[in-house]
Amino acid sequence: MKQNVVLGVTGGIACYKAAEIVSRLAKQDINVDVIMTENACRFVGPATFQTLSKNPVVTDTFASPKYWEVEHIALSKKADVFLIAPATADIIGKIASGIADDMLSTTVMAVAPEKVVLAPAMNVNMYNNPIVQGNIEKLRGLGYRFIEPGEGLLACGDTGRGRMAEPAEIEAYVMNLLGNSAAAGPAAGEDGGTADPVGDFAGKRILVTAGPTVEDIDPVRYISNRSSGKMGFAIAEAARRRGAQVTLVAGPVQLTCHEDIRRLNVRSTKDMLAACESVYDDVDIVIKAAAPADFYVVNGSEHKIKKQDGKAMQLELAENPDIIATLGKKKGNRILVGFAAETRNLEEYAKAKMERKNLDMIVANNVAQEGAGFDRDTNIVTIIKRSGEMERFEQMKKTDVADLILDQILLLKK
Repeated sequence: MKQNVVLGVTGGIACYKAAEIVSRLAKQDINVDVIMTENACRFVGPATFQTLSKNPVVTDTFASPKYWEVEHIALSKKADVFLIAPATADIIGKIASGIADDMLSTTVMAVAPEKVVLAPAMNVNMYNNPIVQGNIEKLRGLGYRFIEPGEGLLACGDTGRGRMAEPAEIEAYVMNLLGNSAAAGPAAGEDGGTADPVGDFAGKRILVTAGPTVEDIDPVRYISNRSSGKMGFAIAEAARRRGAQVTLVAGPVQLTCHEDIRRLNVRSTKDMLAACESVYDDVDIVIKAAAPADFYVVNGSEHKIKKQDGKAMQLELAENPDIIATLGKKKGNRILVGFAAETRNLEEYAKAKMERKNLDMIVANNVAQEGAGFDRDTNIVTIIKRSGEMERFEQMKKTDVADLILDQILLLKK
């Protein structure tokens, strides 16, 4: 008998992602029944979900039942997992207050809390509102599960936490629950914490590096590069949400990360290497997304260097230690993933770097290409594996690239 997921879809721009969730679960041979709120129907038509699920879509409490019993009870009994995605502040508040005034809120009231998973999606200020956070904590305490929203540019134009988790992450979370008995009770760590360690990276310890490093010339000047850290931070967040214990070694960037991520801030390349080595023995996977400075200044000054009346000044540079190559020499059973930021001969240089540095996989991108490279929210990557497999991907958000990289790492272990 097929396992069954009941998907509740509420009114928000993230509705379009819910359609992909249905498609993904259907491909996993999961039966999906969809309940839509009235406002959800204003974003995506019920016909879309009916086509993808191959089941009638329920939108009205008083419509003629499709099942030979009271419909909301029939659906609640069918649910191995009851997923609400997107979960707006409204539906979270209704569940927390015991309000049942439409088909979705009525049905979820008849479902055991430990079967219910909510994927919040809303404006950052709404998500951070103490009333919403109080409702979430109340529901957690009752056994309801949450898939944390991501952080980034929101549909309203604000930036912050509130974006619904990506469909691939939600799929992995639900499949994990189905494989481990959805009714077995709250996952470990759901005693009021902020993250559920349920996912396809549960139990894995991942080290991620992100951002640039800087090498001082004098107390007010330095050399560095254009890395923003966005790719590395996206990977760290995706890994955390997929259940990993994440250590993030970050150069000087203006980015924040989830409190469950262990963050080590560094400045120079040597500092970054030392931080990586300090945790290396305790990790299973290393993803080096940072762009550390290749050179440091030999003839730097302890004091600000003054102009010399037009005379030329020469900086003497020496090579910094190679972080990923150093780690690759003592790789052991770890999985090492590197990045290759190039401006020409992308695949040739990336393959050579992978071999030279003893990597299992390398993510290559042409930083001169429109839509790729530093300080952007998108990237265009080619993934090359030590086995010789290579796959090119079209432009996508860095948050999507992060999940793509993690998906490919899972394939390395098979």
